[in-house]
Amino acid sequence: MTERTIIRNAHIVTVNAADDEFSDGYLVIDDAVIVAVGAGAVPSEWSQPARDQHTPRITVVDAHGHVVTPGLINTHHHLYQWLTRGYAQDAILFDWLTALYPLWSMIDADLVEAGALGAIAVAARSGCSTVGDHHYVFPSGAGDILGGIVNAASTVGVRLHATRGSMDLGRSAGGLPPDFAVETIDAILSASDLAIDRYHDASPGAMTQVALAPCSPFSVTAELLTESAALGRARGVRLHTHGSETVEEDAFCLAKFGRTPTQYLEDLGWLGGDVWMAHCVHLDEHAIGRFAATGTSVAHCPSSNARLAAGIAPVPAMLDAGVTVGLGVDGAASNESGQLGSEIRMAVLMNRLGSGADRMTGRTALRMATMGGARTLGRASEIGSLEVGKLADVAVWKVDGVEHAGILDPVAALTLGAQPPLALLLVNGVAVVRDGALTRADEGVIAREVARASGALRLR
Repeated sequence: MTERTIIRNAHIVTVNAADDEFSDGYLVIDDAVIVAVGAGAVPSEWSQPARDQHTPRITVVDAHGHVVTPGLINTHHHLYQWLTRGYAQDAILFDWLTALYPLWSMIDADLVEAGALGAIAVAARSGCSTVGDHHYVFPSGAGDILGGIVNAASTVGVRLHATRGSMDLGRSAGGLPPDFAVETIDAILSASDLAIDRYHDASPGAMTQVALAPCSPFSVTAELLTESAALGRARGVRLHTHGSETVEEDAFCLAKFGRTPTQYLEDLGWLGGDVWMAHCVHLDEHAIGRFAATGTSVAHCPSSNARLAAGIAPVPAMLDAGVTVGLGVDGAASNESGQLGSEIRMAVLMNRLGSGADRMTGRTALRMATMGGARTLGRASEIGSLEVGKLADVAVWKVDGVEHAGILDPVAALTLGAQPPLALLLVNGVAVVRDGALTRADEGVIAREVARASGALRLR
């Protein structure tokens, strides 16, 4: 029997191509798929179907005083870093990494799963239905780290885009990471192939997909970048890395390769419609043009960029050029809040500070957090907007409480105000958050596990 969910009396923000909004609208979901969305009362064909053996079981959600959006899509995170929040609080990126590499070299699958559970729980409670994770630290003997991350996402109930990241350029060879934190190319490529076999689901509606993600120009060799791109494309998975995050990275690339990060990565086949890069704070006009021409996407992480004093990414210029931009939390060790919902507001404020008040609207930032993320991860036909035929990843935000009651524009409650309470988060039509609390996992148990794992890592 079909399970039908009807959300009615809500302000519906579809984020479709026409930017349709319905101030008093409805959304109808059959099992995992959106089957109707529109303005006004729910048509009787959906609310009172003909009675026969196929009659759906109907749940009605009265969402008066609520804004309904697509579930938010996090395009860049380092979930394991939930265990190392609060370190190197006043450092820039290179100093921050140098301080944390030794600690990260002590992780194992058990600790990573505990940290990922905490990070994913907080992301889900901030409206995030899809999490993109970049994991690049794989100590010898640490066990199945990616498997732990997959288990954590499954426990909470969100979609996961996991990456098999990597580092092979140690300090003795001119890289930033210490030698004990890197792997050999052969080991990385073998593990990457195995990760795709084990965890990548290429079918429609997939809950878990895998990408390959050499970490950054200052922590990997050109050979690893080239071989990883070849493997990823042969296996049909996407590619991810950090790019142009800091002025120090620019200086490193110019000194070592005689090229900007974008020029260097393009030379190695790392621009294209199957590639997304995190940060891109220091893209110049030429680089933005190359991203646009090649279809390369960007994960914009405004809070982390501010935390590490990396700068303000030229997002309005990217969007003007036609670059796809999604939002990301980045690692919780450089964005201790871990909330994707609050990144919408931060994206508005940071980009207005960098480019002017008329250069970043709240709805543009919301689009980055939804359809922008879907396009970045190659899922635009399935998620990212509230349209008939798409998967029912839906966030319902309460905006009639004391924080937002009386606000002129209810969407501004989400994009400019305090983050609204999350009344409901559906993934595939199934509630994973209700009234701000997880439905499939015990938050108290998760909190205790995070505290245990963080303490164990410190002792190591």
